[in-house]
Amino acid sequence: MMQNFKMKELGDLRFFLGVEIDRHNNRLTLTQQKYTLDLLKKSGMSDCKPVGTPSVLNQRLSAQDGELYEDPTQYRSIVGALQYLTFTRPDIIYAVNQVSQFMHAPRDTHMDAVKRILRYLKGTVGDGLVYGKSENITTGHQLMTFTDADWAGDPDQRKSISGFCIFIGRNLVSWSCRKQKAVARSSTEAEYRCMAAGTAEVTWVRHLLEDIGENIKTSMLMCDNQSAINIAFNPVQHGRTKHIEIDQHFVRQKVEDKEIQPIYVRTDEQVADLFTKGLTKERFWFLKGKLYMVQNHAQLEGGC
Repeated sequence: MMQNFKMKELGDLRFFLGVEIDRHNNRLTLTQQKYTLDLLKKSGMSDCKPVGTPSVLNQRLSAQDGELYEDPTQYRSIVGALQYLTFTRPDIIYAVNQVSQFMHAPRDTHMDAVKRILRYLKGTVGDGLVYGKSENITTGHQLMTFTDADWAGDPDQRKSISGFCIFIGRNLVSWSCRKQKAVARSSTEAEYRCMAAGTAEVTWVRHLLEDIGENIKTSMLMCDNQSAINIAFNPVQHGRTKHIEIDQHFVRQKVEDKEIQPIYVRTDEQVADLFTKGLTKERFWFLKGKLYMVQNHAQLEGGC
């Protein structure tokens, strides 16, 4: 790059826009510890009691729950800071996505959910993402995409929540949690739409790697819904899939071109489950461990 652009070598990157970078033994660690501590101080939660999960089991926030919060500006400021924190903290993306939907008119229950996220961060201040050197990359990289959906997970509009994450080898490179744009009439439809979103993202990742001269060995799409996987392989059009016809053709084209390979994964091994709903403490930490995050946390107290 220095041969083509006018640049100055400043040494190894250590800190950039609130992200702390640590290099050690071919391992790169990204954390936002100082940023998290500043956020806790700013929100008056520096001395709060830690909890084990950022969201409550099976809790779904509604726009009508509770009374209007007295200081919506404070709410928006804290939630905006939490959104930036998800750059290195995919473990809080579902909880942050939930509270981000009420920026226009936050209520007391929504602020309680924000405080729970902060209490979780209090006990996991030093956590972050770990990236290691891939092995045997001469034969090509292995892409693995996990997709999952919580059917009708939004209590107000009954839209489903989609979540996916993409790994290159064991390194997490992309993750998402968002509400689907249309109401799904079945869990299979919700799962298939999520598969389409994950397929679009991994296609972009694949093309990016190929543009810089990297080979792709395999690209697997992990889903825990057998019906959605069957639709991806079934060329027959029928009444059950007309309403998702575009997504069906898009995914099937990628399957036929051998750009992705849909594979069934058991629900208890579905990593993307972390991005679609509140979980028990045990399940949350089990799935968080599969994200290969550094866990430099304090002793956590409380249940799920």
